Amino acid sequence: MIPSVHHRTATVDGLEVFYREAGDPQAPAVVLLHGFPTSSHMFRHLIPALADRYHVIAPDHIGFGQSAMPSLADFPYTFDALTRITSGLLRRLEVDRFAMYVQDYGAPIGWRLALQAPDRVTAIVSQNGNAYEDGFVKPFWDAAFAYAQSPGPDTEGPMRSALTSEITRWQYVNGVADPSLVSPDNWLHDQALLDRPGNDEIQLKLFRDYPTNVDLYPQVHRYFRDSRVPLLAVWGANDEIFGPAGAEAFGRDLPQAEIHLLDSGHFALESHLPDIAELMRDFLGRALS
Repeated sequence: MIPSVHHRTATVDGLEVFYREAGDPQAPAVVLLHGFPTSSHMFRHLIPALADRYHVIAPDHIGFGQSAMPSLADFPYTFDALTRITSGLLRRLEVDRFAMYVQDYGAPIGWRLALQAPDRVTAIVSQNGNAYEDGFVKPFWDAAFAYAQSPGPDTEGPMRSALTSEITRWQYVNGVADPSLVSPDNWLHDQALLDRPGNDEIQLKLFRDYPTNVDLYPQVHRYFRDSRVPLLAVWGANDEIFGPAGAEAFGRDLPQAEIHLLDSGHFALESHLPDIAELMRDFLGRALS
């Protein structure tokens, strides 16, 4: 029997947060944190693959998906602020301890949650969720960091191109051996949300805040060493945003990390859902036993 997935909202700090939820609330919790430019939509198939054993929660970050999209004047759009909302949602849902799946933007949000309360995090699954400078692939990050350091007309252009339908599609199909496995619904859905009036300025603000995530890396590495948190890296090895060196680097601070490189790209779930779900079920079954 395929578990039912509920589509819900909760108010956190006066903002409506959309989230998908499935499984027994008394089961171990698994929180799925999405990346740019998508939403919890990226987990639509993974959630039922886990929910027979786990209480699965997948929120949309503020400014993404079906969650609220306040203006820049009404919300700071920093990774600290996104983390505050995610933490508030988990408190609202009375989720005290949880494993987490992090991808892209979901990673710096997850790392902040772990740094705030290390004992709450029971295990980590990172799917192209970066924690090391080794993972940054040029030239994408050269342009991103140039813009963050000196925002202006000369540096903003390449980052605005990251908001176009061409690049949104590229993020899904680049590095995928069989692109026919990737539904076009993904980039059409994401692009429609990126194209909402004012969302471009929100994304540019988050691009400018991204270096704060890199500044946290030494603390994250110390957290890994001190906590020895169980970690599974399932990584699209052909990703030209976060390369495979970012996955292999986990082994420096977590020698017991389980690292699997898949023949896929940035959104490896779209082409390798069965592989990732199987690896997760095996890993979580051992880590949370």
